[in-house]
Amino acid sequence: MSTTHIPTARPSAFARLGLRQPLLEALRDVGFEQPMPVQEKAIPVLLAGHDAIVQAHTGTGKTAAFALPLLQRLEPDRRGTHALVLAPTRELAVQVTETIQQLGRYLDARVLALYGGQPIERQLRALRHPVDIVVGTPGRIMDHLRRQTLRLDSIRTVILDEA
Repeated sequence: MSTTHIPTARPSAFARLGLRQPLLEALRDVGFEQPMPVQEKAIPVLLAGHDAIVQAHTGTGKTAAFALPLLQRLEPDRRGTHALVLAPTRELAVQVTETIQQLGRYLDARVLALYGGQPIERQLRALRHPVDIVVGTPGRIMDHLRRQTLRLDSIRTVILDEA
């Protein structure tokens, strides 16, 4: 009697970095197959809870390098905002927000962009609901802090994007 070898599926390169299944599914959906070098280096460090300074050229995957560990470490039952991402421009704040939303789609991550040039009333309404991650420009974040409409007392992670 002969035995047939049935190959088992190899874990994805992202799975070997220690990412949860919902993140792996989102990565597959957006077409990410292999981590970029910056992601291979940064993700394990950030998942371990260490601080990091990451420097890489545009288009090398820096946003996913910090967004994936950020999403992995979300505690869904914990109240309050978990993380603050500061971006220098509204365009980058929108781009980062969209990326985090795409990668966190199966975690139901609640991400909110706060930036100038958008009606503040819309932001005030959005801040009345629980938000896991706030991405914003420094000026608009300061505006909300002065108005006391954004609380940072539950923040566990701060990311300075393009600092």
